[in-house]
Order: sequence, then structure tokens, then C-alpha cells
Amino acid sequence: MNAATDQPDDGDPIDVVALLSQQHLQLESLFDELLDCNEVAGRRSLLERVGDDLAVHIVAEEQVGYPAVRAVRTEDILLESLEEHLSLKRLLADLLQLPADDDSFMAMYKVLQEQTEHHHREEEEHLFPKVALLLDGAQRQQLGARVRQHEQRSRAAGSPRYRLGEQTDSAAPMN
Repeated sequence: MNAATDQPDDGDPIDVVALLSQQHLQLESLFDELLDCNEVAGRRSLLERVGDDLAVHIVAEEQVGYPAVRAVRTEDILLESLEEHLSLKRLLADLLQLPADDDSFMAMYKVLQEQTEHHHREEEEHLFPKVALLLDGAQRQQLGARVRQHEQRSRAAGSPRYRLGEQTDSAAPMN
């Protein structure tokens, strides 16, 4: 575990369900931190961090996690999740265009937070239990490593939050 980031070290094996659940908690904590922030500059900075973390998480799920579990009878849940991701991408892209002192900034931010938390609950209650039953521990750890590698590449490319704006026309395809 990397104490500075509260993230597992690159070499630490981690179950994909544990990894994604941990990211859900971290995102929800960041959302709350922004709600408590009264400074415009602080809000903008926190939104960029939330945006990057949310973008990295969503795209890794879409490009690595979901395709890996699609074959194990989860398609109905995945289709709904992809539509929820589309909604989150659109909200985030719109929010990133607003100044943090705009009258509608906090209202739109709260909608993004609520929809994100709803999506997390759906995954944790419906998708993750299926994944835990259908993939053995080694498979979940391999998938966790692949998700983590994808996320690292996405962060290394810089400002993942802004790349989501290119992905708002339709839900990601089911690979």
C-alpha cells in the first residue's frame, strides 16, 4: 500500500471487486470534500481531481472490466451500467465548462454526485456479487491488475477528465 495515495502499490495483487469498490469509496469521499469547500478555487481544483478519478474509473470499467465479465452472464447489468456511464460523462463534461462560482455549479455537481453514488450502489449490489461468484480469486486478481494498468496509462496520458467530452454521443459499445 502506498501511504501517500492510499492506493495499493503497482505490484500488490488486488481483486477487481475490491479495487473498484475501494475506488467508489474514494470518489464518494472526494465528492463530499467538494461539497464542504467554500472557496471557488478549491472547488475547481477538487472538481478536476474528481473528474480525473471518475474518468479513469469509468473508462477502465468500460474497456477492461466490463468486457471481461460480459461473457459470464452479466450483459443486462452491463448495458444499464454503460448508459449510466454515458449520463455521468455528459454531466461531468457540462460541469467542467462552468465556472465554479456559477449559480448552477453546485446544483449540477450535486446531481453528478447523486448519479455517481446511485451507479456505485447498482454495481456493488448487482454486478460485483455476480463477478465474485463467476470468477475465481486468481481471475479477479488478474482482472484487477489489468484495470490498474489501464488506469495508470490513462493518467499518464494527462487530464483524463477532458477526454470524456469526446465520449458523450452514445454509450460505450459492449466489447
